[in-house]
Amino acid sequence: AAVSLFSNGKKYAILEQLTGGGGRMSKIWITHSTEETEAAGADLARTLTGGRVVALYGGLGMGKTAFVRGMAAGMGLRAEVSSPTFALVHEYGGQPPLVHFDMYRVSGWEDLYATGFFDYIDAGCILAVEWSEHIEAALPEDTLRVRFTRLDETQRRIEME
Repeated sequence: AAVSLFSNGKKYAILEQLTGGGGRMSKIWITHSTEETEAAGADLARTLTGGRVVALYGGLGMGKTAFVRGMAAGMGLRAEVSSPTFALVHEYGGQPPLVHFDMYRVSGWEDLYATGFFDYIDAGCILAVEWSEHIEAALPEDTLRVRFTRLDETQRRIEME
């Protein structure tokens, strides 16, 4: 296990950092607070390029929005990041732009097209997609999948594949 530092100086463990077949990276973060979850998001964001989709999996209160808030910070954005539960999509700007989706209420292809999902990909935006399991069939092949598991009240296992 590699030990790294969050920007606040606290240590966190990257349990695994492996490159699998096809050059795909697998990474696991164990976080103990919202701030550490945000720092994990920032860590990932610094590696992203335009057109990348980051699919987020995990139930309510798992830290998905905190992770996206960290992604925005890692991209140098000073955006007010909140879950786009009712709006379905929030644009945060940046170069490339960060676009945050909540697919909980998306129930079919027509709903998905109405969000502009494919247009944002074609425009080279970075997409952070909460409730990705609702649109699994539409996710690009090279989507980064980030899964959140609750270990206890504050501790999370965040696994990227």
